Amino acid sequence: MFQFTEEQEMFRKALKKMLEKEAYPYYDEWEKNRDIPKSFWEKLGENGFLCPTVSEEYGGLGLDFGYSAVLIEELERVGASAASGIALHSDIVLPYIEAYGTEEQKQKYIPKSITGEWISAIAMTEPGAGSDLAGIQTTARRDGDYYILNGEKTFITNGIHADFVVVVCKTNPQAVPAYKGISLLIVDNGTIGFKRGKKLDKIGMHAADTGELIFEDAKVPVENLLGEEGRGFYYLMEKLQQERLIVAIETQIEAECCLDLTMRYVKERKAFGSRIADFQNTQFKLAEMATEINIGRTYIHSLLAKHIAGEKIVKEVSMAKWWISEMAKRVAAECLQLHGGYGYMEEYEIARRYRDIPVAAIYAGTTEIMKGIIAKQILK
Repeated sequence: MFQFTEEQEMFRKALKKMLEKEAYPYYDEWEKNRDIPKSFWEKLGENGFLCPTVSEEYGGLGLDFGYSAVLIEELERVGASAASGIALHSDIVLPYIEAYGTEEQKQKYIPKSITGEWISAIAMTEPGAGSDLAGIQTTARRDGDYYILNGEKTFITNGIHADFVVVVCKTNPQAVPAYKGISLLIVDNGTIGFKRGKKLDKIGMHAADTGELIFEDAKVPVENLLGEEGRGFYYLMEKLQQERLIVAIETQIEAECCLDLTMRYVKERKAFGSRIADFQNTQFKLAEMATEINIGRTYIHSLLAKHIAGEKIVKEVSMAKWWISEMAKRVAAECLQLHGGYGYMEEYEIARRYRDIPVAAIYAGTTEIMKGIIAKQILK
């Protein structure tokens, strides 16, 4: 069974110390302003917390994914908005660059991403295509030394502030099956024909940058093709295992935070002359939630061990992503109920946690998509 090493716990201790100074005191303000300042990214970079798995050759620490799990957990404890964009940048986008990029691309994009000077995004979802990646309409036509990129992307994490975006597009719209025509292009901020749409107004994760991207005859240099033309779908499938494991870790922490908040509240709050914690119904609810949370934690640790060892665990990660995200939704609802009327007040943290959780059952593959993947795997 996986256990965090002594070195990883030292990494955690240093990270928590930094977050207590640079994140916790300002998080409510970030949520109110609906933005996380660039200076926070740079602080993480200065202290060596961004992109811990990137090889030392490009300025990283060359550590295993256990360190990334520590980063994700501690950012999520601050708040979902803090973890969302940073985890995507650090452990979703950068692995694409390191795995499939040319030497020139790695030298250009990785060092500044590690320092926090540059922020990255990946653009898959479109107004008419979410889970159905093969149905995307964004196209890139080769014209001499450039690809001419046209299309729209939406719900893009880090979309407004990104310095570069890995764009999923079709370089061969006639390909059969359609997914064989998909490629990945790196689009730099300032590219002619590339502009941002609106920053999206979400019901939760208010400080997280989520936006629309628009490409109108955007001129993308041919050397910005990531990997091979027509191989984009395969690259996405290879990397989605880690992305879905990240979401499972994030929602596991959310559930743990909700329970911790509620335990403190029911021990202090009194009704009918007794603590709410003394009522049998409360105790049963807490016992049920604690059990499910412990099951989730145990499963996360088993998957971390397998993922770090390089095992293919698509089925298991899909199970974790759907079950833990749905479990976290149940826990958040029960915890809000145990807070009574105070749970509905913005000044109580449980209200924010309750709002932030549901999207985890939608992005990186919906609960329904996860169940479809599991079914295919077990019916083979």
